[in-house]
Amino acid sequence: MVYKIDYKDRNKSIACYLPEGAAPDKSAVEELHQMTALEETLDRLRGVPGFFQGDRQGIEKIIVTPDFHKGAGIPIGTVMMTKGFVVPQAMGNDINCGMRFYVTDLPEERIREKLPELTKKIRHVFFEGGRQIPMTGRQRQALFCCGLEGILDTCQDAGGRGLWRYYQPQIQEKWLNRTAFRGSIKVDGTEGLEDFIGSYGELTYDDQIGTIGGGNHFLEIQRVAEIYDGQTANVWKVKKGAVAVMLHSGSLTIGHHSGLLNRRICQDIYPAGLPHPQNKIYLIPESEAVQDPWRRFWQVSGNAANFGFANRLFLGFMIQDVFSGVLGECGMELLYDAPHNYIWKKQIGGEDYYIHRKGACRAGGCEEMEGTEFAYYGEPVMIPGSMGSSSYLLRGMGNQDALWSASHGAGRKKSRGDAIKGNDEAFHRFMEKFHIITPIDPARTDLKGRADILKKWEESVRAEAPYAYKDIDQVVAVHGSHQMAAPVARLEPILTVKA
Repeated sequence: MVYKIDYKDRNKSIACYLPEGAAPDKSAVEELHQMTALEETLDRLRGVPGFFQGDRQGIEKIIVTPDFHKGAGIPIGTVMMTKGFVVPQAMGNDINCGMRFYVTDLPEERIREKLPELTKKIRHVFFEGGRQIPMTGRQRQALFCCGLEGILDTCQDAGGRGLWRYYQPQIQEKWLNRTAFRGSIKVDGTEGLEDFIGSYGELTYDDQIGTIGGGNHFLEIQRVAEIYDGQTANVWKVKKGAVAVMLHSGSLTIGHHSGLLNRRICQDIYPAGLPHPQNKIYLIPESEAVQDPWRRFWQVSGNAANFGFANRLFLGFMIQDVFSGVLGECGMELLYDAPHNYIWKKQIGGEDYYIHRKGACRAGGCEEMEGTEFAYYGEPVMIPGSMGSSSYLLRGMGNQDALWSASHGAGRKKSRGDAIKGNDEAFHRFMEKFHIITPIDPARTDLKGRADILKKWEESVRAEAPYAYKDIDQVVAVHGSHQMAAPVARLEPILTVKA
């Protein structure tokens, strides 16, 4: 069903795509109403001479996806199209948080029979100093300014050390076409990242690249449980019973740094003497009057987005290192990598618009994917379930009414605080069936007497347990019934890696 959420004091409504009979969360609706007070900010700013350029600017449309739930200022699952300005908060601070999906030639049995060895190797590579990703300052600068293309141009700096032994330039160049924006948002420089970049010619290590991040971020080894669209699955090399890798991560502290800079840019250009927005949501106009702030916004956002692409690239090398070390050589091929926190520029009828997605992914159809290898099937859409539940691979259908968008997950139905207090019996049943790898191994003998550490570990797992989230099957069904995205395959977890 499409549930209509009316603006306050405006003759407008927001389409909310929900499972039949469901109602949106009240706290998320209230947050959405607070967000639409952006219209009042626009009214004030239109009265400032020269602030906007041209005679038309405004919020063209807002929709919310089926995983709609409360965020921080702007709800998760919000998609907004504007003209003449952008709203940095409408993509969140974890800029280019997104998904990356690999198909492999591994059967499920190979993973299960080596589960103890894989667990040990994963814990070492992901949490115990086994990442080994040396980079020069030149590489980091190229990464921030040119994304994956910058890494391609400078990959020789690392001399094949550490995880760079898995970097094959010809393959990576091919996989740029399987990455949104080719994983490369070109910007002219960086701001406030000099210490992180380091010495231009010296190989050094940092504590960020190759990090999953907290909250609902993960890397999951999955089995393809069901195929719904055999033709698309065959072309995408998705085979029933085979192992796939789905990972969800973003730009970490780099994104947080960029988000803070963007907020400062917005506040610095806000006209003196005007009341500041009560909802604390600011915008940046596309205007000659603020050319430098506009450029800085795209630069710092591009820096974070490029880092997010690179972070997921190296997380892929890390699991490849695990497979190689335990199982021997195996095939692992990228299907797609795409953000769900960013701002896309889109031309419609010869005019420029900006589509903001916060906790929502693009779901372009054949027309939007023209000129790519996905032109005949639509854009790959990855919708993970909660930890321990099914995930789905879909193909975008290019639904303009839904702003070419889809969910980025199941969506929370309980806050993290409420989930921690969840049903003990349900939690223990979940843990009996589910294999999770975290930095803390609760089975370690030296932790048996550390109730404080074990309590904190259990709370972090409870916060992401299935009962804290909506039913993923119902969320995915909405996409098919409203022609947002069509299911290609359902996947079930074998093991999940979480920080």
